[in-house]
Amino acid sequence: MRKKYAATAILCSAALLGMAACSGGSQSGQSGSAGNGDPNTLTIAYQKTAAFHQLENMLEKAKTEFEASHEGITVNMQPIEADQDQYFTKLALMNGSPSTAPDVIYEDTFQVMPDAEAGYLYPMDEFLDQWEDWDQFDKSAQQAGVATDGKTYGVSLGTDTRALYFHKDVFKEAGLPEDWQPKNWNEILDAARTIKQKTDAIPLAIYGGKAAGEASTMQGFEMLLYGTDDTLYDEESQKWITGSKGFRDALGFYKTVTDEELGLPLDIALESSVGDKTSHELLPAGKVGIVMDGSWVPGSWIEGEQEWDEWADKIGFAKMPTQNGQKPGFTSMSGGWLLSIGASTANPQAAFDFISIATNMENSKLYDTTESQIAVRRDVQEDPEYLNYNESFEFFSGLVQYTHFRPATPDYSQISSNIQVATESMVTGEATPEQAAEQYDQTLIGIVGEENTQAAQ
Repeated sequence: MRKKYAATAILCSAALLGMAACSGGSQSGQSGSAGNGDPNTLTIAYQKTAAFHQLENMLEKAKTEFEASHEGITVNMQPIEADQDQYFTKLALMNGSPSTAPDVIYEDTFQVMPDAEAGYLYPMDEFLDQWEDWDQFDKSAQQAGVATDGKTYGVSLGTDTRALYFHKDVFKEAGLPEDWQPKNWNEILDAARTIKQKTDAIPLAIYGGKAAGEASTMQGFEMLLYGTDDTLYDEESQKWITGSKGFRDALGFYKTVTDEELGLPLDIALESSVGDKTSHELLPAGKVGIVMDGSWVPGSWIEGEQEWDEWADKIGFAKMPTQNGQKPGFTSMSGGWLLSIGASTANPQAAFDFISIATNMENSKLYDTTESQIAVRRDVQEDPEYLNYNESFEFFSGLVQYTHFRPATPDYSQISSNIQVATESMVTGEATPEQAAEQYDQTLIGIVGEENTQAAQ
């Protein structure tokens, strides 16, 4: 994945934002060292896993640069080593008390609204107005940290897209083409059936269930739903959709995978580490044929504990087709992460100064290259070193034209959890798509109120 892509394609990344997410550290923040009211200590809370170390590498560099230019202020790094949902849980516990709340937070864009409403985040507009670099960020990147009160609560680190990965050796053994590009859902399933018949590999990995968290929702279910004629949320009426055929059909795809034994075994599918296991064990070993996942995965193959020298030769990419090949033909989902200021910080100016260093041109380029992010700073988008770093950049940046975004509402995280319950009932075979969709609708109404829903057309 180290081709360079045209600047015009990269500039399209302005359309993208919102992203997927990740890990945490052994010092989970409950130690009391965070948020101690000391203006001369900044605590940085962020996620870390064996596969996701690129953020820490960049933040350590920013720490060195910040401390050199801010004499007397010490930066305390607090990695939270956990999967995505556990990261959110541990971070919420830290934010629950001013004595443990961090000064700078690695924040998923879909958490900005609920966290701002909960009073966990500090508005950054007074600092952003004076920051010359802010104009380098795409408009969509600037909007990614805006909450319902119109204030900005984070600076974007980058964005992403999602697609289908396939192992070329498995495809060769199955007699499938090396330039495989399915035109609809049935062609994905047909390829998976062929892999099952002709190889020993797991045919298809699509995340579903509560353990995988947002990966189930965004890498799995929403990649299907947004390829139908339906959506989760009507942006014009600002109401959540109930009773849609697309919702049932997306669940039906999961059911087919389960019924025909095309997917991951349950002992893997329902593990919280299913994403890492699939991308860094099964796929490199040729033990799975097709994986639906995000653009960041190759970053961990390029360097680090999960380095895989052969990935560019062994892995192919295919755009996710719409359900029946209807226009525009393909679909994707985009997200992103931010750096935010904690509301309990004793030194918001210093916290912003750290963020401004971490997201400057050089550090943004470092993170965007090593973590396989689609850059949201224009100067990084145009940088030759960035453009040539990763052979997957050209492919994944080209998906921006097809991409969709999660609803930017404070209650999205609850609704995402509701989707995960529905997909888990498909993975385990405990319900039909109709039953799971009906239960989703009932729970949705309980979350947002019936007046904030509307029946699908």
